[in-house]
Amino acid sequence: MKLSCLQENLSKGLNIVGRSVATRSTLPITQNVLLAAEQSQLKLVTTNLEMATTCWVGAKVEQEGAITIPARLLTDFVNSLPNDLIEITLSPNSHMLEFNSGRIHAHINGIDAEDFPPTPQINNGVTTHIEADALRQGITQVVFAAATEESRPVLAGINTEFENEQLKLVAADGYRLALHKMPLASTIEQQYTVIIPARTLNELNHLLGNQQDPVEITINEQRSQVLFRLKNVEIVSQLIQGSFPDYSQVIPKSYNTRAVVDISEFMRVAKMSSVFARNANGIIRLLITPGADLNAGKITISAQAEEIGDNVSEVDALVDGEEAKIAFNVKYLSDVLSSIPQSQIALEVSTPSSPGVIHPIGVDNYVHVIMPMFVQW
Repeated sequence: MKLSCLQENLSKGLNIVGRSVATRSTLPITQNVLLAAEQSQLKLVTTNLEMATTCWVGAKVEQEGAITIPARLLTDFVNSLPNDLIEITLSPNSHMLEFNSGRIHAHINGIDAEDFPPTPQINNGVTTHIEADALRQGITQVVFAAATEESRPVLAGINTEFENEQLKLVAADGYRLALHKMPLASTIEQQYTVIIPARTLNELNHLLGNQQDPVEITINEQRSQVLFRLKNVEIVSQLIQGSFPDYSQVIPKSYNTRAVVDISEFMRVAKMSSVFARNANGIIRLLITPGADLNAGKITISAQAEEIGDNVSEVDALVDGEEAKIAFNVKYLSDVLSSIPQSQIALEVSTPSSPGVIHPIGVDNYVHVIMPMFVQW
């Protein structure tokens, strides 16, 4: 193998695939990155056996070949090089990769490319496309609501429903639920529902910021793997097998009180209250009060930690309905508020023991449900 490429391009490619490198594995080679010189490109591949990321970097290839070398070592080394041309050489029948860049020379021991786990090929199945910006916003607004522990594997994934011209993403961890709907760029003839690991969508989200073209999504016939194809990057992931809970039962169909409030003000006050709430199991109390006559209503947010002190703040709100009380975990409230790009949200409440529902004002494609905390009022 013999090729040359720019340090900047190789560094970007390694940073893209580096997020799929196995951190703990019984198979040491999954901590390596596969380098394969093909035609006029250098292909970089990493995998943790659940997800594989492939990135193609422009290169001048004089001799094709492949080798795997430790991913973290290579990334740290390349990132420390000046922005110059890097010459990479692998001698025949050798596992020693040679790097030359200006006055810098290095050798890194590798492992034969044939020992690297093969990347799944998804050629058959159902394929659709979606605009990158729409997918990025959808992932951002649901992925944080997925469970982080593995006790219920299906809740560590995002329930993904493809139907006709719509894609629906749903995440729930037992304490909150997020639902986002977005249009597909190409129609799917029949309904497909799969559970994609939240980690996979998190990694995909990191790559969508620079994506201009629509993202291609393919699910294999067995519904066991999904492929995301971006410009010069592909991510293949295993799907989570199982049945996602019937989330429609969790979303309240009515409310007794609805308050429309400015997100930035609500966030500021919630953040202030969190200083006290962190010493009280993260609990903040919300008292929603309608306005008298023509005056605006308000939401009073309070937090109390017995050994520390307390905090009470108010924000203006347009309140429809009766006075209401509810308590939330302040982290759950802050998570959803920070994910909404709109300027206002509607908070809908029924009783102190019923879930609270948050909708952005101006759009109807997102709903977030937070389970209440039980407190003494």
